[in-house]
Amino acid sequence: MNIAIVVSEFNSEVTSKMLNIAIEKAKTLKMNVKYTCRVPGVFDMPIVIDTLLRKTEVDAVITLGAVIKGQTKHDELIANTTARALIELSIKHQKPVTLGITGPGMSDRQAYQRIRPVAERAVEAAQKIREELKRI
Repeated sequence: MNIAIVVSEFNSEVTSKMLNIAIEKAKTLKMNVKYTCRVPGVFDMPIVIDTLLRKTEVDAVITLGAVIKGQTKHDELIANTTARALIELSIKHQKPVTLGITGPGMSDRQAYQRIRPVAERAVEAAQKIREELKRI
């Protein structure tokens, strides 16, 4: 299975660790990471994901990001808008796009606690979804 990983540079102290864990997990599951793309923030992911999903050699896209709560509800807007766009892209291209984006409403401490489980589950989900799509 060939995958692409799109990772947000915003909150890079968290997302860079998520990326390393996702790559490790992909190797464990014998997945081939064809592309690793970095974008400024999670809101910037959809256009890159759309381009990756058009490539015949990409079977799924893994997203990695951390939307940490600030002084306003901006984190909610960013997380909700991005999640909706990822769902639409997955349906449009009939390929898995996994949500390895933590937040909204999350503290720095919570973001660090979620690094490993979220990164690993995002990779695992791509494999499981692809297998199910082949089955039906």
